Amino acid sequence: MKLPKVAYFCMEFGLHEDFNIYSGGLGILAGDILKAAKDKGYPIIGMGILWRQGYTKQLIDANGRPYDCYPEYVYDFLKDTNVTVKVNIKGRDVAAKVWLCESFNNSPLYLLDTNIPENPDRLITGQLYGWFEEQRIAQEMILGIGGIRALKKLGIDVDVYHFNDSHPILAGIELIREKMQDGMSFEKAWSETRKQIVFTTHTPVEAGNEVHTYDLLKYAGAFNGLTDEQMVQIGGEPLSMTVAGLRLSKKANAVSQLHGQTAKKMWEHVEGASGIIAITNGVHNGTWQDQRMANATSGSELWERHMELKREMIEEIYKRNGVRLKEEVLTIGFARRFAPYKRSNLIFTNKELIEPLLKEGKLQLIFSGKAHPNDLAGKKIVEDLYKMTELYPENVIFLQNYDIKIGKMLTRGCDVWLNNPIRPMEASGTSGMKAAMNGVLNLSILDGWWPEFCIHRVNGWQIGDGYEGEDCDEKDAESLYKVLFEEVIPTYYENRQRWLNMMKDSIRMSGRRFSAERMIEDYYNLMYQPQASDLAAAAMEQGD
Repeated sequence: MKLPKVAYFCMEFGLHEDFNIYSGGLGILAGDILKAAKDKGYPIIGMGILWRQGYTKQLIDANGRPYDCYPEYVYDFLKDTNVTVKVNIKGRDVAAKVWLCESFNNSPLYLLDTNIPENPDRLITGQLYGWFEEQRIAQEMILGIGGIRALKKLGIDVDVYHFNDSHPILAGIELIREKMQDGMSFEKAWSETRKQIVFTTHTPVEAGNEVHTYDLLKYAGAFNGLTDEQMVQIGGEPLSMTVAGLRLSKKANAVSQLHGQTAKKMWEHVEGASGIIAITNGVHNGTWQDQRMANATSGSELWERHMELKREMIEEIYKRNGVRLKEEVLTIGFARRFAPYKRSNLIFTNKELIEPLLKEGKLQLIFSGKAHPNDLAGKKIVEDLYKMTELYPENVIFLQNYDIKIGKMLTRGCDVWLNNPIRPMEASGTSGMKAAMNGVLNLSILDGWWPEFCIHRVNGWQIGDGYEGEDCDEKDAESLYKVLFEEVIPTYYENRQRWLNMMKDSIRMSGRRFSAERMIEDYYNLMYQPQASDLAAAAMEQGD
């Protein structure tokens, strides 16, 4: 059976630390999908933007405060397709050059770039998630409208358009416009376009989903030939990008089983929405799992390989921060985007409990991550964590300017991977999957992917028993300390064999089940194939 050809639209793609067109989990997911597609020969191509200034290079100043830099990056490994498309933004044509990236063992990735001499505003594609709402809309017009026009000009026939998150939804508007230009009514064009689109929703907090006013959309030119009334039918008023994604697609998916339940409740009020199923994210084994851990055959060899990776991490941290951690000390890692709901400082809730462990040299903590440049609350979290490195300079580390390289190092070299968001606000949490594949044991709230994998005291530990409530900070901190003091620390220092057994189970149970290869198979079976609607309906019923 011939597989449908898929154009995977995403605002960011994380393929390598030296290719700065990603910010975090969304982009890493997109990059891993393209790598897994290349490995297995799936006909998936990527469509994104060449961000000339990347997301942010976020450093810490002499006062311990984060600040943002935007160097301009030049990439000599991109191929010139000799294709340029135009998108009318704010009443004038903006040209976008199309580049091709196949440099990281990935399926073809086409990238749109407005940084060309003929444009009056060359930096529309300058900063990923930078500037403000007006610039964001212009960027999304380049991705969505420009992306469809680029595929057409490149002569690439597509069976399915996959919108990863809501940023690309204006591609759906462009597909409708094309059909109406050929004589279809709006209703027919919309109906036919829906047959071509699938949509992945990520943010499990309604306030975190992007919304734009119609005045601003109209000013930018995002209506793209459609009327006010037609746009309201698609996206509501004001226009919710997620609502538009649900009404433009034949099927939609959440990114873990728990997120599927959350997303269905969040969007059940949307009339005409596509059904939401759950397809749990996966990660690219070849990128994230160290081969030494994958190939270890015995418990003693597994420990030796783990200690090699831990020593490599310690050495790299020494080069970066001038602090040499101790390899025999239990080391916990926490690295992700610094948003308040992720509660990166939860472990410091009761300093009287945690301080003796640090001062006695029984625990080492490594933090890394970035706050959004405009997120002052997130930056305050970074500042507060950095202060902990000054209080406990030999045991608490903060690695600035978090990127793929740091992510690989920590998910391989730490002993434990900590994750404690407010449940159910973590959609997936793929960093924990990467850790699990390397025998780094997860210590996590039952949120995102973790409820699907966790067998407490077998392949990791759970925090909080799935509790949700206003006093969750207090209860989750109490649970974290209980598990840490009564189970994690005694097992690490007193029962090496049990620790090794847990590492083995973590690696064995995660390798296939939480891989990007399995995820793509699910997308084809449940979303892309023509018969997928029946399978998706069955999956929805099972999820209910």
